Amino acid sequence: MDNYWDRDVKFVPGVGEARAKVLERELGITTLGDLLGHYPFRYIDRTRIYRIGEISEASNLSYVQFRARIVGVAYAGEGRKRRFTAYAQDETGRAELIWFQGIKWIEKRVEVGREYLVFGRPSFFRGSLNMAHPELETIEQALSRKAESGMQGIYPSTEKITNLFGTKGMYRVICSAWALAGQHIRETLPEELRRRCGLMSLGEAVYNVHFPQSQESLRRAQERLKFDELLGVQLNIQQRRTERMARNNGFLFPRVGHAFNTFFNEKLPFPLTGAQKRVIREIRNDTVTGFQMNRLLQGDVGSGKTLVALMSMLLAVDNGFQACMMAPTEILARQHFATITRMLEGVGVKCAILTGASKSRERKESLEGIASGEVKILIGTHALIEERVQFLNLGFVVIDEQHRFGVEQRARMWTKNARPPHILVMTATPIPRTLAMTLYGDLDVSVIDELPPGRHPIRTVHYTDSARLRLWGFMRQEIKKGRQVYVVYPLIKESESMDYKDLTDGYEAISRDFPLPEYVTTICHGKMKPADKEESMRQFKSGEADIMVATSVIEVGVDVPNATVMVIESAERFGLSQLHQLRGRVGRGGEQSYCILMSGEKLSRDSRARLDAMCETSDGFRLAELDLKLRGAGDINGTQQSGMAFDLKIANPTLDQELLARTRDEAIAILERDPGLKLPENRGLEELRRRHSGREEIDFSRIS
Repeated sequence: MDNYWDRDVKFVPGVGEARAKVLERELGITTLGDLLGHYPFRYIDRTRIYRIGEISEASNLSYVQFRARIVGVAYAGEGRKRRFTAYAQDETGRAELIWFQGIKWIEKRVEVGREYLVFGRPSFFRGSLNMAHPELETIEQALSRKAESGMQGIYPSTEKITNLFGTKGMYRVICSAWALAGQHIRETLPEELRRRCGLMSLGEAVYNVHFPQSQESLRRAQERLKFDELLGVQLNIQQRRTERMARNNGFLFPRVGHAFNTFFNEKLPFPLTGAQKRVIREIRNDTVTGFQMNRLLQGDVGSGKTLVALMSMLLAVDNGFQACMMAPTEILARQHFATITRMLEGVGVKCAILTGASKSRERKESLEGIASGEVKILIGTHALIEERVQFLNLGFVVIDEQHRFGVEQRARMWTKNARPPHILVMTATPIPRTLAMTLYGDLDVSVIDELPPGRHPIRTVHYTDSARLRLWGFMRQEIKKGRQVYVVYPLIKESESMDYKDLTDGYEAISRDFPLPEYVTTICHGKMKPADKEESMRQFKSGEADIMVATSVIEVGVDVPNATVMVIESAERFGLSQLHQLRGRVGRGGEQSYCILMSGEKLSRDSRARLDAMCETSDGFRLAELDLKLRGAGDINGTQQSGMAFDLKIANPTLDQELLARTRDEAIAILERDPGLKLPENRGLEELRRRHSGREEIDFSRIS
C-alpha cells in the first residue's frame, strides 16, 4: 500500500492526537490501514422500520428503529443523576427515550410535536418500551440518507471508545478514513488468480464490508477479505514447509534392530490395531527420508498412542540415538515411566525420569545418564526443557497432550541438538482430520481412529442437583460390586465469584453420606504436596480407596481399570475437551463404565450444547468439531492457543473450512511456480505473506 494506507490515524477528521492515542491503546489502531481493516462484526438492517406496538420483550431484538412523534419531555434528578426523558408515540403505542449524559446537547435537538426516526437498543420496564441514548433523525434527514447506510455496521469496541466517540462515532470515523484512503487501496492478488476464483477487487471489498449495498455485496466482500487473510497464512505455512523439506537435515533411522524386534515379538501387551500399524509405518517412513519429521498424532482417549510412541522411540534407540517423552503433569509422567519401564523389562533399554519434583538423587542419576548416553529414553515434565538437561545424542522427541504445553515450551525441545530431532506431538483432543491438515499445513497428520478390542462404550448421562440421591444410590451399587468411583470438582475451595461445587465441601458430604468403614474416600488436587498426592493415587490404584475426590488434575495419566464411574460435578464449568478427557479415565477395564455429568438447573446455551453432545457421542472427533465451533481454532502461527487467531480479523478457520482448503491449494500452486514470491505479479502476495507471518522469533507453526 502507498503512503495513504500507512498514514497516521490522527490525521483522520474526527480523530486528532488525543483520540488517536485511545484508539491505539484500546484497539491497536495506529494507521488508516488499521482503521479500514477494523471490520464490523455484525450489521443492523436500517431499512426495516417497526411500529411501537410490534416491539415486545418476546421479540428479543438487539436493535430496532421506529417512526414516532415526540409528544412531551420531562426532567428528573439533579447533578450527575439528572435525567432527560422524551415521550414518543405512534398510532400503536408509546415509548420513553431517556438520556443520562449530553442532556444540554440533546434537549436542543428534540422538538415536541415533530416526527423522528428513532434507533436504539430496546429495553422494557413493567412491560413498557424504553430506550437509553437512542439515535434520533428527523424524517426529512432520514429520507435524504444515502442508500449505503441502509445496512449499518456494528464495530468491535470498548467502553472507553464508546464513551469517547459515541455509539455511531466509529462509523463516522470509518467514513472519513474511506474518503481519505479508499481510492488509494492497491490490489494484492494477481489478476489471473482473482478472475479464476471469482473475487471482487480489494477496494470494492473494503468498501462493501463497511458500507454494503446489499446482502450479496456484503457476502462477496467478506469472501474476498477472508480469502486474503487465509491465503497470507497459508503462504507462510507452505513456504516454511518447503524450506524445511529442502534442508535434508533429518536424522536417519535405517535399522529396525534388537530393541524394536524384541519388544514387538515378546513384549507387546496386546495385538496392534490396524490404525496403530498404519501410524507406525508412517513414522518409520519419515525417519528414513533424511528430512526432519514433524508429525501430529491424533488419537482418542484409550486408542493406544503411548504404545505407538514407545515403538517409535525404540526405532531411535536401535539407530544409536536417545529419545524423550514430555508430559504435562507429574502424574502423567510417572504413569508413562511406570508403564514403559514395565513393558521394556528384559529388552535392555535403560529409562529414566525427570520432573520438577524429582529428588536430588533421582535428578542426578537422570542428568548423568542422559549426558553419558547410558539412558536411552528419558520421560518427564517441562523439567526436560531446562538448560542443564543435556543429551548426548537426542534423535526423537515425543510431546504428549501437546495442548497442555505453551508453544514456547514445546519449541524449547528443538534446541537440545545442533540438528533438530524428529518430533512427534500427540493429542487425545482430536481435530477433524481435514481441518487439522489444513490448519497445520506444516505438519504431517496421523490418526488412530480405532480403539483396542474388548472396550465397552461408556454410558454418559446428565443429571441436575435434584437427582443427587439417585446418584449416590448408584455409586453405592457400583462400589458393592467391587468397583471404584471418581468424583471430580472444578474448584478446591468455595469461591465467592463462581457458583460451582467445590472439592472440600464435596469430600465432606461424601464422607458423611458413605459412613460405612469399607467405603474409603481419598482426595487428590494440584495444591497437595507431591508425596501426599502420590499416596492418594497409590491408595486408589491398589483398591484401598473406593472413591477418589479430585480436581481435573486427574484429567490425564491416571489408569485404574477397576474404576467404572466418573462423576463430574458442575460439569458446565468444563470445556468439551476436558470433559472428554475426564470420561476417558473410566472404561479402561472389561466392565461397563459410566460418566455422570452433574450440573445446576440453569444452563447457558453453549453449556447445554456441550453436555448434550457428551451424552450423544463418545467420538472425540465429532466432539472436536463442536468444540472448535464453540471455542475457535487458536493462533496457527503465533502463541495463542484458544480463541480466534490474532492476525485473522474476519476469517474463521472453523467456519470457513472450504475457503481454508482453497487457499491452501492456491498457496501450494503459487509457491511451486515462484518459491520466493519474487515475480512482479506476486509482489502483492509477498505483502500478504509478511502481514500474516506471525510475530515470534521461533517458527512456531512448525512446533504444532
